[in-house]
Amino acid sequence: MRRVLDLFSCAGGAGWGYHLAGFQVDGCDIADRPNYPFAYHRGDALEYLDHLTTTGDIHRYTLVHASPPCQAGCALTIGTNTSQGWGGDHRDLVAPTRALLERTGLPYVIEQPNGRAAIRKDLTLCGEMFGLGVLRHRNFELGRWATARPAHPRHRGYVRGHRHGVRRDGPYVAAYGKGGGKATVPEMQTAMGITWTDVHEELTEAIPPAFSRWIGTAFSTARQEVLV
Repeated sequence: MRRVLDLFSCAGGAGWGYHLAGFQVDGCDIADRPNYPFAYHRGDALEYLDHLTTTGDIHRYTLVHASPPCQAGCALTIGTNTSQGWGGDHRDLVAPTRALLERTGLPYVIEQPNGRAAIRKDLTLCGEMFGLGVLRHRNFELGRWATARPAHPRHRGYVRGHRHGVRRDGPYVAAYGKGGGKATVPEMQTAMGITWTDVHEELTEAIPPAFSRWIGTAFSTARQEVLV
C-alpha cells in the first residue's frame, strides 16, 4: 500500500486528505497531538527524518509531505509582527527541510502559506477550487515529481469579518485568530471538513484535507503514467 510520511503534521489536516486519496499515513510533530487520527511519532520532525534516512527506514514510504513553520514569512503575520517588533524568534525551517528531503531520494511535497517563504510554487490551491467555506491559499513545492496546475476560479465574494476598519459579509470564514467576526470552532470545522479536532490552534494551522486529497490523487496518477 502507498504510504506517506506527514511531517510537522499538527492535528492531521494534510494527513486526512492523503488517507482519503488511498495512502497509509504516519505523522510526526514536536507537540503532543492526541487528536491526530493516524500512527504518530512525537519529536523533532527534522531529527526524525534524518534518523529514518540514515537507517534506511525512510524507504517504507512512497511520498513525504512537510509543512515546516515559517511564521516570519507568512502574509498573515508579517504586518503585525513588524508593527509590534515581533518575529525575531521565528525560525524558517524550509531550507533545512528541503535539504533533508533531497537526501531521502523520495518524491516530496513542501507546503507553505502565502508569504515570503522561499519555495517553488509548483501548485497553489484555494478552498474555492473545492467548494469550501474558506479560501486558505496554500503553495506547494513538488520534489521529484510534477503535475499540471489546476485552474484558480474567481472567488465568489469576501471573507466574512472586520478588516482595516471595514465589516464585510461573504461566503468564506476567516479560520485564524479570534474576534473581529472570525470563525468559531464549529464554523472552522464545517468550512474545512475537519471533524476529529475541536482545538482552536490546531484548526487555525490546518490545511483543508481536500487540498492533500487532490495532491495525493495527482501524485498517484503521475506515478501510474510513469509506469505505463
